Amino acid sequence: MLDTLSTSSVLEVLRPVQDPELRKSLVELNMIRNVKIDNGKVSFTLVLTTPACPLREFIVEDCQKAVKQLPGVTEVAVDVTAETPQQKGLPDRTGIAGVKNILAISSGKGGVGKSTVAVNVAVALAQSGAKVGLLDADIYGPNAPTMLGLEQAQVAVRQGEKGDVLDPVFNHGVKLVSMGFLIDKDQPVIWRGPMLNGIIRQFLYQVQWGELDYLIVDMPPGTGDAQLTLTQAVPMAGAVIVTTPQNVALLDSRKGLRMFQQMQVPVLGIVENMSYFIPPDAPDKHYDIFGSGGGEKTAKELGVPLLGCIPLEISLRQGGDRGIPIVVAEPESASAKALMAVAMAIAGKVSVAALT
Repeated sequence: MLDTLSTSSVLEVLRPVQDPELRKSLVELNMIRNVKIDNGKVSFTLVLTTPACPLREFIVEDCQKAVKQLPGVTEVAVDVTAETPQQKGLPDRTGIAGVKNILAISSGKGGVGKSTVAVNVAVALAQSGAKVGLLDADIYGPNAPTMLGLEQAQVAVRQGEKGDVLDPVFNHGVKLVSMGFLIDKDQPVIWRGPMLNGIIRQFLYQVQWGELDYLIVDMPPGTGDAQLTLTQAVPMAGAVIVTTPQNVALLDSRKGLRMFQQMQVPVLGIVENMSYFIPPDAPDKHYDIFGSGGGEKTAKELGVPLLGCIPLEISLRQGGDRGIPIVVAEPESASAKALMAVAMAIAGKVSVAALT
């Protein structure tokens, strides 16, 4: 036991305290900064790798316990902040200025709730204190504006130094760009691949995203032009595959997962949506409408994590239709808690990948 109270002794007793995900010393990771001592009061800054750290309270508690071992300590004050590390990605991809991590929320087939997951994950990350953007890359079926309560909004287009610049719209803590802002409500997008490639690149590089910890990309279903454009254009921190428990969805999700792996994009894990139905008049009952255990089985077979299982609730659908995501509308609901846990898991895996 060190017998003097000093900056070096504080750092020494904090050295055994580890980041639970990185499993490395907080001191060695330079996560303990600005140590100050004033008449027995020890204060310092704890710099987490993501604002969405689910174990924040436990880390703070471990730090306080460690410092209180020192003689003469009367109080321990921990100021918690976060610096999201930037994913390096492949050298032949062109990053977006100010954007640290680009994440794809994808699926092998439509109708599995991919946009619901993307929107709620984005909002949950923003609620944790992160700076978040959402790029709706589903050009043919843009639903994100409706789900974020921005159906009537329009993107501002202005002249910049290098051509047109788009300013994203903002709601629920998330910046959003979508094809839905550029066309009429009932107007179909009848485009071939090169035009789709062009608009996605415009959304990536000609939008004034500003400083973002995470840019979530809501992908269209399948493994086509949009997926190729994104994976070949920007350095991606990872992809998340959304599926339902039923076999036809799982078969397609495997193809989507393999596509990202072939394009050298890390697959962060699988999210099983619509895992079971919770009736509003009997919340203690669960009905496996689409089967059960499919996401867990597929994750094990493909060697990727299962990030979470999200139940199907009527309020989840209602939130999307009303433009108030379930993590905002009913944060204590089962589906909201599951989505928030998924968001925290994604943020944790991004941090681990960036620092290892």
